[in-house]
Amino acid sequence: MHLRRFSFLLAPACVAWIGCAGGEPGNSPELNEGPSSGTVIPGASGDGTWMGEALMAGCETDGGTPTGDTVLVTSSTHYHTAVGVVVRPNDLSARQPEILVPNGATFTRLTGSAAPDGGWRFTGVPSGAYYLKTSSTGATYIVTDERQVELGSNLLGRADAGSTSYYDTPAQVNLSGLSPWQPYRSVTQPGSSLQVVSGQVNLAASLMLESPVTTGQTSLVTSEARLSAVSGYALPVLDGDVGDRLYVNQLGEMDAGTLPDGGVLAYSAVVRGVQMSAFDFTPNGTTPMPITGVMQPVPMSEFTMEWRLPEYTARASEVHPQATAGTPTFSVVPAVHGLTNGWIGYSGELLNLRLPSGSSSTLSRRLKYGNPFPTTWGVVGTVRYSFRVMATPPGGGTTQYLLQGGIGTYERLDNLIAGPVLPRVTPPRGLSIDGIAATVAREVGSTSPVIAWLPPAVGSPSAYWVTLYRFPAGRTTASVQAQFYVPGSVTQVRLPPGTLAPASLHYLKVTAVDAPDYNVERDPFISSERIPNSQADALSSLFTTP
Repeated sequence: MHLRRFSFLLAPACVAWIGCAGGEPGNSPELNEGPSSGTVIPGASGDGTWMGEALMAGCETDGGTPTGDTVLVTSSTHYHTAVGVVVRPNDLSARQPEILVPNGATFTRLTGSAAPDGGWRFTGVPSGAYYLKTSSTGATYIVTDERQVELGSNLLGRADAGSTSYYDTPAQVNLSGLSPWQPYRSVTQPGSSLQVVSGQVNLAASLMLESPVTTGQTSLVTSEARLSAVSGYALPVLDGDVGDRLYVNQLGEMDAGTLPDGGVLAYSAVVRGVQMSAFDFTPNGTTPMPITGVMQPVPMSEFTMEWRLPEYTARASEVHPQATAGTPTFSVVPAVHGLTNGWIGYSGELLNLRLPSGSSSTLSRRLKYGNPFPTTWGVVGTVRYSFRVMATPPGGGTTQYLLQGGIGTYERLDNLIAGPVLPRVTPPRGLSIDGIAATVAREVGSTSPVIAWLPPAVGSPSAYWVTLYRFPAGRTTASVQAQFYVPGSVTQVRLPPGTLAPASLHYLKVTAVDAPDYNVERDPFISSERIPNSQADALSSLFTTP
């Protein structure tokens, strides 16, 4: 679940078509010869240079790079529970990885085979960086020079928990002892809400009430309700025999004073909760899940923070020259079973403060929240300022397309608020496609264009994420076409042939990720959830392909 970490990044690599940080795009060393066998994928024509520069000048091989021509790719799922972490290996044969080795103006594709001791093994891989494609049918690439790469992921809950395909279920609600109910009025007057979380299985959900609740009401008895997953995963099976339980939390509206224009400012925070007894339940789309109990007050905590919003809005033009400031959000969230391995999964909020779009005044406030969870669970603070661009395609037209980015951080709450809250990393600069500013809407005719950028003005990126989006014909909502996980020492990447869809509308997002404990080359997914983690996006304009 990386999307949620803004949806939540070390070792250097130098490679053909990949530049080294610290200079203008294009300063890179001589090309590797590449392996002597494999399938050559034709790319754009070229002579081993880009914009007149040798593609690998100035980069030397990392002294820690393993020797030999073998690469082992493994994958395992790490299940996090109250009693520890259970690791289960994954079978890669159903989604066989591939390696693409830069080779002049082309890539050489290598296909591996199942390793006797698990994983997927490649031979004939030359020293230096290569692109590891994580699925033969997908479009996620890891740019790395490591000889062993782990593609696993973290999950909350028991490894043997049953799964379903349902993301919501009807609910039968019988709750008493609520804090007097408050209706939703606006972003800054959020009212009351209910969330459901488990510490035994991977379940976090909002309880959606289909009929209005009377203001001041302190009990709920209704079958007009649905439980909707917010974790990014389908609802699991609950097994009472092994102790699967649910926390039911009520978030209430809390006063935070006034806005600069005199308007009311409030936020939502947990004020009451109950932990239900263990029970059996299998979501099937029709049987209602029982949500019952007597809500009780929960322990409250207070803190102060100074949120320097002008430091975010001042960076809007670095996201994109036409970007406008969106919604700033500050949240406090639980980290189930602690923070030893990072902020794993998503289990709702303890506090959520949203400000009006475009807010640009420093906010200093004392806030409080309730925490019904065990003291072994951690507490994370998250902050994000979103930005948006309403873009038109090359050549104009009346249809506008929404492009979105942001700047944010997640960190232990105490560390986040120890000083002023402000950007720890800013967007990559100078984003270009084949040497032309990516903020120019145009047609890109190359089959294998070079995406390049400069390091951000603030922060020390551990990694970059390069995400290619495509708008399907007739739609104004984009889908991910491809994603590249790139070391922080690298400031350009060439798209393999076939990455861009023909006759299509695209845009790019390049994310700078400043996360000291993130090893994008060796462990790109599991280690991405370690904290602290700060991210900032730069957006291209729309571009088309022939």
